[in-house]
Amino acid sequence: MRRQLLSLVLLSPSLLLAQSSSLTKAQIDSIEKAWEVELNTVVVTGTRTPKLLKDSPILTRIISESDIRKTDATNISDLLQLELPGIEFSYSMNQQVSLNMQGFGGNSVLFLVDGERLAGETLDNVDYNRLNLNNVGRIEIVKGGASSLYGSNAVGGVVNIISREESEPWRVNVNARYGAHNEQRYGGAISFKTGRISSATTLQYTSIDSYDMKNDGDYNRFYGGYNWNVKERLTVNVTDRIKLIGRAGYYFRQRNAQAASRDRYRDFSGGLRGLYTFSDADNLEVSYNFDQYDKSDYIIITSKDVRKYSNVQHGARAIYNHTFAGRHILTLGGDMMRDYLQTYQFTDNGNKRQITADGFAQFDMNFVRNFNIIAGMRYDYFSEAKMSHASSRLSMMYKLPRVALRGSYSGGFRAPTLKEMYMDFDMAGIFMIYGNPDLKPETSHNFQLSAEYTRRLLNFSIGTFCNLVSDRITTGWSQALKGQVYTNIDKVTISGVDANMSWRTACGFGTRLSYMFTYEQVKKGQPYTSSTRPHTATLRLDYTKRWKNYELMAALNGRFLSKVKVDEYTSVSSYEETQRVTYPSYMIWKLNMCHSFRKGIDLTMAVDNLLNYVPKYYYNNSPTTNGTTFSVGMSVDIDEFFKK
Repeated sequence: MRRQLLSLVLLSPSLLLAQSSSLTKAQIDSIEKAWEVELNTVVVTGTRTPKLLKDSPILTRIISESDIRKTDATNISDLLQLELPGIEFSYSMNQQVSLNMQGFGGNSVLFLVDGERLAGETLDNVDYNRLNLNNVGRIEIVKGGASSLYGSNAVGGVVNIISREESEPWRVNVNARYGAHNEQRYGGAISFKTGRISSATTLQYTSIDSYDMKNDGDYNRFYGGYNWNVKERLTVNVTDRIKLIGRAGYYFRQRNAQAASRDRYRDFSGGLRGLYTFSDADNLEVSYNFDQYDKSDYIIITSKDVRKYSNVQHGARAIYNHTFAGRHILTLGGDMMRDYLQTYQFTDNGNKRQITADGFAQFDMNFVRNFNIIAGMRYDYFSEAKMSHASSRLSMMYKLPRVALRGSYSGGFRAPTLKEMYMDFDMAGIFMIYGNPDLKPETSHNFQLSAEYTRRLLNFSIGTFCNLVSDRITTGWSQALKGQVYTNIDKVTISGVDANMSWRTACGFGTRLSYMFTYEQVKKGQPYTSSTRPHTATLRLDYTKRWKNYELMAALNGRFLSKVKVDEYTSVSSYEETQRVTYPSYMIWKLNMCHSFRKGIDLTMAVDNLLNYVPKYYYNNSPTTNGTTFSVGMSVDIDEFFKK
């Protein structure tokens, strides 16, 4: 079985080439039209205004509904790791999830849902379990500094999860999935569109049992638990010029990490966005966003639920766009947010507040047909830190008949958080962690160059990037305080190469190969060590065939992560005692088959970790696998039963 699988992986490209050579002109034209549909996808994250993917000088990666279906991903971390090289989700203290994206941690990569920020964090990362894939239309990823549009936390990039736009008169979907370790997922979606009103309501429940690892490691047990996630999105077209979008959500998660208590996480979110179109050349967007993320300990013996953390954010935004001569777009905007944080990590469970405000401008210039320039600037102010910062961007794209050349400079910054400034936390009596109100903002200069080629069956792109990061915020040991304290370190340089190839055939085969090389350079003697893997790659081979009342979709997804040598600190009282540890390379393959029957019935069967990889030692960045697992799922579109 393993030899056959490897033969398929190695020989499929040559087989596809042989098959594609016999295609007719009509078949090739149909493939080119499919490429054109993808390149004509409208993206909004890179510029905050709608722009065709092929015309965007801001290099943007799209993960579509079709891509999500082909991966059979159960959550955002699974999806991103299968689709993008250079991304790794691992564990930190107490098995909390931590992100590394091209050398940037979770506090430097901004996650958005329909363009809105998320409240709450744990060890510098948002709660990724909130980001389920139910009713997701597409995901847009912009790598590199994006602070000229999104301000703090966008040093390393932006991941924007965008909801599906309703187009059918009504739709009802129910779905379920069952996998290893009693992993269960049940969901449903109800939507309608009538006249000027459309609505989408989604509900999802997931659970998984705790289980032990097969070998020793930094962790020996996976903590199970369950999640609830409910979301509502209501759209009202008041007039032909006025559109209102309201949303509300509730999220609950329980983690079974201790015998005597349970970790609980809750989130309440809501917002209202209004869009007013003055004319073909002018439009205005005004929005309000609310998000409250709480943590608590549920004490089993007393049945008490004790809240220990609450982050509440109120935000308001206004964006105005004016189009000159039908092709130049001026964007002006501003945000204001009130940020409240109460946490057990402050003295006496105290709280802090901060007001942030910003203004930004962007000019999208198209003086020549095939040459596009976007220039932008943003100014941010933080009341508690008493600091301000200006970020700029300049992006250019030149288009040839089959080639698009892109180049950009973007500035990034990250202001110190309330936790980093005022933390006073006892690490179980071992040592203290102290905040530092005198921290400087973390800044970066990001440079990117890329070329993209599209012709008939092939789409290929290659790019290079360089990030010059100054004053990165981390923790270092203080002999005076006999504990760790947040501090700024010297420059960090992150550079590399990003290559992607996609290929389709009219006979139903497709493939996508992505590779990334990342080099992170940190000065010796700094209280910071790199664990960024230098080589990462993802591969997908898929086949789709439709008959009259049946469709088969099969996809083989793989990801490869190279080994990396890391200096781990062996003492909490000194940053001079380290040991060299090698995190081993590994490769994970997943086979997913989806059978679609008439009347909207999909049956999905998946085999994860096909080659039965099991870590000899479970480092914090090792996958939580005990070997090959199987899962089965079903999705039913009930509305299809009533269509003729």
